[in-house]
Amino acid sequence: MAEEKKRTTRAKAPSKTVQRVKQAASQAEQVQPTIQKEERRMSQEALGMVETRGLVASIEAADTMLKAANVVLVGTEKIGSGLVTVMVRGDVGAVKSAVESGAEAAGRLGELVATHVIPRPHTDVEKILPAIK
Repeated sequence: MAEEKKRTTRAKAPSKTVQRVKQAASQAEQVQPTIQKEERRMSQEALGMVETRGLVASIEAADTMLKAANVVLVGTEKIGSGLVTVMVRGDVGAVKSAVESGAEAAGRLGELVATHVIPRPHTDVEKILPAIK
């Protein structure tokens, strides 16, 4: 009887593509709760905006808003023709107070163009808001 050679089979290591897919799935599982938390947070907060003509007035408005109430700076948007919009978010009452204070400060220093507060904005609004640079 000839001695049979036993073949040992090794399990193939997962391909790089499979590893990447598993890694992406793992990351997606970690990101999903963060997205849901962000959506809940945005739906419970208000978005406040102060638009000025000129950068100096907008910086003064942002500084005053952040000092006047418990709000978070979302970002700024430079539209053109000297128009700058500063956006904050927080509890509805805090945002209303902050926007009033910011508008007053901007009006003293430059030209106030518009103010607006959106209580509980839709979650899709978050997609178009600028990021802090």
